[in-house]
Amino acid sequence: MPKLKTHSGAKKRFKITATGKVAYKKVGRGHLLRKKNQKRIRSLKQKGYLDDVFAKKIKQLMPYSD
Repeated sequence: MPKLKTHSGAKKRFKITATGKVAYKKVGRGHLLRKKNQKRIRSLKQKGYLDDVFAKKIKQLMPYSD
């Protein structure tokens, strides 16, 4: 059976942590930061984690990242 290909869009946007969670970078930090308050900017700085349903779908797109 041939090897499965990793989805190139998923590998750029998501990372599987050592505990098996799927982490991603939150959106909204690219530009227009002056109008956003500091509390909002700090919360966008943290990593986000997908819930179990979406994490399962992303793990299917990235078969060899376990």
